[in-house]
Amino acid sequence: MTSSEAVSLAEHTWTDVERALENGSRTVIVGIGAIEQHGPHLPLNMDTIDADEMARRIATELGDALAAPSIRPGCSEHHMEFPGTISLREETLAALVRDYCESLDHHGFEHVVLVPTHGGNFEPVDAAVESIADDLDATLIALTDLDHHMELLNEGLAAASVDYHEPVIHAGAAETSMILATDPELVRDDRIEVGVEGEISTDRLLEEGFASIAPKGVLGDPRKASEAAGEAIFEIVTEAYVESIEAARGNAKSGSST
Repeated sequence: MTSSEAVSLAEHTWTDVERALENGSRTVIVGIGAIEQHGPHLPLNMDTIDADEMARRIATELGDALAAPSIRPGCSEHHMEFPGTISLREETLAALVRDYCESLDHHGFEHVVLVPTHGGNFEPVDAAVESIADDLDATLIALTDLDHHMELLNEGLAAASVDYHEPVIHAGAAETSMILATDPELVRDDRIEVGVEGEISTDRLLEEGFASIAPKGVLGDPRKASEAAGEAIFEIVTEAYVESIEAARGNAKSGSST
């Protein structure tokens, strides 16, 4: 098996999953992405590519986990002015998350980790967790701090010597770097252009739509992206998330709340 196949729940047979559970792989990572515009130069499934890659890396680093297929689409109503975007209602996403968690709980996974990668999913997933957690035998671990997530992405840029900070991240240097590190052929180099820079009103973005602030769908400067920065971002986010998951699993074993 390749490293991807080794942790991919979807690429296992049911007997493979049964064996993994018996051998102690009782944690499953669920990425939660989106199908929405990411400027003229990035694919609609950028957040899902990110979710797939993060789930794979986290599961691999933990060493006793599997990566479930990422949930997509997500809550992307504020991007609906851009053709191709597919958006779920918050209650639809919550129902999907519940069904995922209950299925995985049924099979004996002890820890279900939710990893949203699209900004519009963080709050709805966090809200859904409150209504789902008490109905599971498994411990539900939700990494839903959006500000921390964006801080980690900016740390990745800095670690790769990119002297650039994105207050709100969407289709700029960080996300373009992440696609360069996973599938560079998906970046349309001839369509890259600078987006809206500086502080952004997230309230206006959500209430009036993304196009009201960024008509091309880009925040920041994707020209500053690099494959090295993308790799640094994935490494930094993976390290931070693995640390959080291990702490939460330790608390669950000791009987503390997570």
